[in-house]
Amino acid sequence: MEIFKNEKKRTLVPSDTATVHEYDTHDGFVSGAVAEIRGRYPAKGFVINTKIKELVYVLSGEGTVITVGGDDHVKAGDVVFVDHGEKFAWDGAMDLFIATTPSFDLNQYIEIE
Repeated sequence: MEIFKNEKKRTLVPSDTATVHEYDTHDGFVSGAVAEIRGRYPAKGFVINTKIKELVYVLSGEGTVITVGGDDHVKAGDVVFVDHGEKFAWDGAMDLFIATTPSFDLNQYIEIE
C-alpha cells in the first residue's frame, strides 16, 4: 500500500478553464488526478488519449461531456468511462477524479479541432 499526500501532487494548468492535480503512483499501470473544470476544456475541438482509458468520477458540480456523438449532462456522483481514441471535451463547473490505465502520459494526450 502507498499513500499519496496532497502536498506532493503536481499541478498542471493546461488552459484558463482547467487545472489538474496529478498524483504520481510510480506505477506504469494506473495513475490518478483531480481536475477542476471551470468552462469548456479544450476551448475548441476535442482531446484524445491515444493509449489510456479514463474512469472519471464527478466529485462535485455539474456540466457536460461533449463527444462527436452528442452531449451528455453529468453531475456529482456520476461516473464516465472514456476509452482510448475517443474524442471528448468537458464544459461546466465541476471537479473530477480521474483514474487512468495505463498511467497518464502527456505525450499521448492530444488536442484536435
